[in-house]
Amino acid sequence: MPVTESHLVSSLPHGLFIDGGWRPASGHSTFDVDDPSTGEPIGVAVADGTADDARAALDAAVAAQPGWAATAPRERSQMLRRAFEGCLARADELALAMTLEMGKPLAESRGEVAYGAEFFRWFSEEAVRIDGRYTVAPGGDGRIIVTSRPVGPALLITPWNFPLAMLTRKIAAAAAAGCTMVCKPSELTPMTALVLFEVLVDAGFPAGVCNLVTTTDAPAVSAALLADERLRKVSFTGSTRVGKALFAAASDHLQRVSLELGGNAPFVVLADADVDAAVEGALAAKMRNGGEACTSANRFVVHRSVVDRFTDAFATAMAGLQLGRGTDEGVQVGPIIREADRAKIARLVDDAVDRGAQVVTGGSVVDRPGWCFEPTVLCDVPGGASILSTEIFGPVAPIVTVDDVDEAVAVANDTEAGLVAYLYTRDVDRAITVAERLEAGMVGINRGVVSNPAAPFGGIKSSGLGREGGAEGVEAYLETQYLGVALG
Repeated sequence: MPVTESHLVSSLPHGLFIDGGWRPASGHSTFDVDDPSTGEPIGVAVADGTADDARAALDAAVAAQPGWAATAPRERSQMLRRAFEGCLARADELALAMTLEMGKPLAESRGEVAYGAEFFRWFSEEAVRIDGRYTVAPGGDGRIIVTSRPVGPALLITPWNFPLAMLTRKIAAAAAAGCTMVCKPSELTPMTALVLFEVLVDAGFPAGVCNLVTTTDAPAVSAALLADERLRKVSFTGSTRVGKALFAAASDHLQRVSLELGGNAPFVVLADADVDAAVEGALAAKMRNGGEACTSANRFVVHRSVVDRFTDAFATAMAGLQLGRGTDEGVQVGPIIREADRAKIARLVDDAVDRGAQVVTGGSVVDRPGWCFEPTVLCDVPGGASILSTEIFGPVAPIVTVDDVDEAVAVANDTEAGLVAYLYTRDVDRAITVAERLEAGMVGINRGVVSNPAAPFGGIKSSGLGREGGAEGVEAYLETQYLGVALG
């Protein structure tokens, strides 16, 4: 039977998950979760954790750490595999929870379930492949043994825009490496995390390995954990501003830090590009998650010889997208997460237009319940427009015209961010040489989606430190130990 909203809301666990059990927050305080498609509460009272709750979760993680580190890699692998299967078995619940609290259409939510679950499968396979090396010392009088061991209890902080995949990407890697953890999801989207932790319980993770603290006071919870030297790892996905603050706080105890921060992705279309393919890729790169993604194409850098064809076709495609509540049939674009975020998008569009940009399609707030904004294409966007230097996080595509490859690269790199870039060209040599000049941790060549559990995800410059996913994802949760062995 299909999962209904009323059944999901009534069946959700509402507590914190600490040391293998659900419990209320200190003082039994709770908070509401809003539906961005209506602006009204969904009807879920979620436990509002405190610093004391966070410390209790860390106590549990610390106590469980030795046993979890000593657990056989194959056993950890099997639990992760069961979590993968559990996510797929409960795909309808996870998808509906995401759509209700975040707003994305159900089709996209189902896609995120498949993508997010894949991290459990990928890291279940990586758990048994953590290796080291054994070599003869150069002088011949000993042996060098290099091994890896878990860094220790980790704090995993995730954002609202991918409430399942951002958690599974971190949880799976940490668990594969042998680390226990305290998870702190966004207060805007805690429902998905609650369902996910039921999946983890069913997968058989021991008490204390995975702990969940939902809260509206993220600064207090994070500060309490970062102040504790027993915490050895912090992994954060979110804004550059918050990431820098966490990085500074982690320095007191030299906790290992992974940061996946903001983006300002350029989408570069060169003169020899397949324009039809570029438009298809642009739609994927811009409108995945309704534009509310750090990998979203933020600036479209298009060669003058193809800019008119590209703009017309792209605007037609954007104008044809159906807006509405994510649970409604046929909806392709849901609401912005909050009214304040929608207002920011409107200000960026207005600023660009005031500076001379032209609205090709869209450009306005939608007059309906919730926080919808029209899919928008702007052309002739001048260099000083704020929309080119600010992460939009919405369905707005500003187009900048360039005259050659060097100008395209210069415009693409004119940002503090360096998460991802997209490049369209038919010339293989040019694709490689231009991609190598782009200042980004990831480059999509003739494709509008780069995310893949088997590939390292992360950026350079102000977009963060470290990588998630791929073989590199486990490394973030491991320490290297060298054993120097003397021979008689």
